[in-house]
Amino acid sequence: MEQRINAFEKGHGAMKALYGLGLYLEKSSIEQSLLNLIYFRVSQINGCAFCLDMHSKDLRARGETEQRLYGLDAWREAPFYTERERSALGWAEAITKLTEGHVPDEVYDEVRTQFSEQESIDLTFAAITINCYNRINIAFRTKAGTYKPSSTLAN
Repeated sequence: MEQRINAFEKGHGAMKALYGLGLYLEKSSIEQSLLNLIYFRVSQINGCAFCLDMHSKDLRARGETEQRLYGLDAWREAPFYTERERSALGWAEAITKLTEGHVPDEVYDEVRTQFSEQESIDLTFAAITINCYNRINIAFRTKAGTYKPSSTLAN
């Protein structure tokens, strides 16, 4: 498939606003490794090849294991995710899918056992932000495979 529009070059005003959310999240109290895990999982759900390429590379650059990346779509059954990660992944999935027309109470209750009120808000914005990026990249067919992580990502 050929890329339609490069929204990252052409959509200056709108993209600047979206970048602002990313900058906010980088400074939030949610650890970057967890944010990237959320970004990767939501991108799996949405089928965004560009974001999967980007976030898998960012996760690896920060020391994430292949085993955890390969098992992420089965995080409920896989034993190598913490309770905090499981809560965040469940929250991000519920926000992304909204299959019941709302986020179920049990998912909310679980996220609140692991995260403060502010962290819960930040997790919500993380899921919303990556969903926006996924939809932009899918709509305009952003080409995957060219992303290179910054050398500053390494732990």
